[in-house]
Amino acid sequence: MKTILVICDGLGDRPIKELGNKTPLEAAKTPNLDKLAREGICGVMHTLGFGLRPGSDTAHLSIFGYDPKEYYHGRGPFEAAGIGIDLRPGDIAFRGNMGTVDENLVVKDRRAGRIRDTTPYAKALDGIEIDGVKFIVKPGTGYRVGVVMRGPGLSSRISDPDPHELDVKVHEAKALDNSKEARFTANVLNKFLVKAHGILKNLEANKQRIKEGNPPGNYLLVRGAGYVADTPSFEKRYGLKAACIAGAGLYKGVARILGMDGIKAEGATGLPDTNIESKFKTAVKALNQYDFIFIHVKAADSLAEDGNYKGKKEFIEKIDKAAKQLVGLKDTLIVITADHTTPCALKTHSGDPVPLLMNGPGVRVDDIKEFGERNCAKGGLGHIKGLELMPEILNIIGKAPLVGA
Repeated sequence: MKTILVICDGLGDRPIKELGNKTPLEAAKTPNLDKLAREGICGVMHTLGFGLRPGSDTAHLSIFGYDPKEYYHGRGPFEAAGIGIDLRPGDIAFRGNMGTVDENLVVKDRRAGRIRDTTPYAKALDGIEIDGVKFIVKPGTGYRVGVVMRGPGLSSRISDPDPHELDVKVHEAKALDNSKEARFTANVLNKFLVKAHGILKNLEANKQRIKEGNPPGNYLLVRGAGYVADTPSFEKRYGLKAACIAGAGLYKGVARILGMDGIKAEGATGLPDTNIESKFKTAVKALNQYDFIFIHVKAADSLAEDGNYKGKKEFIEKIDKAAKQLVGLKDTLIVITADHTTPCALKTHSGDPVPLLMNGPGVRVDDIKEFGERNCAKGGLGHIKGLELMPEILNIIGKAPLVGA
């Protein structure tokens, strides 16, 4: 039996007055997701644990059965790997945004008006060398950029220059321990960011954005310094040949580091205009080559971070329309869930559990009729943690190891 795991980023939410005190998922018209729930088994999941606010990186590791306490060493490596940078031992990687700062280096927009293509910005900074350290800068999805420091004597034990909030001056990177490597890394990074700002604010692409009334991408906000740990592959761990279909770099990067093959789907952007139907069609076609296919769908999260509950509801309906292709698949376990909840009211991740459904042969069908946060909480799967999902998948498809004699 094959498995398709769909992770709808930031799918969960809290009740919204304007939606009749329903969540966007509960308010959306979702006949296909409801059918999968009605003919399957449901539950809710804390991807990291009760009361813990998951990052997308740690949540995905946990969902795939890799304890973040052992395998997580910063988000940067996942972002870098996801956009195709081949990391080497000793590299320090960061995730980055093209942001907007004023003349006093106060952050005015952390996404520079959600720039859709950072190629000219990354190209202007790629290859800069400072004190024997080379900076590799490549465009990611939308406003995102991957940054890697390559050279001797580096450390990931440095603080984030990105302040993570608006109307605050950008920070200087600082060493988080007393090692000369951490102090050296922070010093070189600070020099690079100053130089990068000077280049970016004079970039022709930014002059054009200002003429058009858009915020310029004049500062590189970097965070999540990290390195790649020695990680056993997904196939080695579970005996399942796996592939990933995603638009955004982070999720491609997590999959790549776990040894999953990347499959391209036409129109997969990681943005609200992404072609979800293409992702699902591509996955169904690939079932004859793979045992396990991970599909990531991003935009419910970004819409919630903008407080756009109407857009989130409409995007969930777009997911549902595409999910028609998953209904009735033979010899296939369909798992649909999220990595975390992103309430539109908070505009950020929360520690609330996410809805979960499993549909396929061997599933004990429960009494849930509709796919939603509060309905799923009453389902037969009960309340699980992220690290418990893969064991349950293995159990249903007949691959769980015997415990005891």
